[in-house]
Amino acid sequence: MGLLEGQTGLVVGVANKRSLAWGVARAAAREGARLVLTYQNERLRENVEELAATLDRSVLAPCDVTRDEDLEALAETLAREVESLDFLVHAVAYALREELEGAFMATSRRGWALAHDVSAYSLVALVRAVHPLLKKPGGSVVTLTFEGARRVFPNYNVMGAAKASLEASVRYLASDLGPEGVRVNAISAGPVRTLAASGVRGFVGFLQGYRERAPLRRNIEAAEVGDAAVFLLSPWARGITGEILHVDGGYHLTGV
Repeated sequence: MGLLEGQTGLVVGVANKRSLAWGVARAAAREGARLVLTYQNERLRENVEELAATLDRSVLAPCDVTRDEDLEALAETLAREVESLDFLVHAVAYALREELEGAFMATSRRGWALAHDVSAYSLVALVRAVHPLLKKPGGSVVTLTFEGARRVFPNYNVMGAAKASLEASVRYLASDLGPEGVRVNAISAGPVRTLAASGVRGFVGFLQGYRERAPLRRNIEAAEVGDAAVFLLSPWARGITGEILHVDGGYHLTGV
């Protein structure tokens, strides 16, 4: 029996086999969960379809988290296909490439709004959309963040501010949903070579810096994030909510 045996979950943010969302999805499926995977648009559909085909009993659904009509349609699909949800995994983030270089004070109004909409508000919007379907008590929500929410990393810029907003949203949602027995947590993952990470200028330096300074003296892997997510989603973490769990080889505890 896996930790998530008999559970059904929604994973939002799978783009390709290197994405952290896919690492979480694989781990959850390994532990017995049936999954609904979303894809943002037709351009990404084929990639997600190929990955979903490797999972048992998975369901595919379109969803652009910036469109309220897509969120409403997703809720209808879920109600029709799976009836209820045990968990939601939110692994969505985006910022304009030009905002991820230079001075933070040069952040444009459009760039700020877009990064916060996709990377932070989407968690709130998704939770609201699927709230009627979340198991109460026993439901769980997990999102992905980064230490750039708390400390300055060169060129991370507006994404740092958006991740800080995301982490605050985790705490407020945990307070909202706690009385219903629904938990909300985040994983602060170390840098992993993903398509999204490649948009950050100097990312190779991020990886090297983590390797040199993290107590474990290595970078993490997507599978480690997936395993940590399974723990937070499972009954083993039933007393944990509003938490930011670091999966970064211990980098967050280091000084200069």
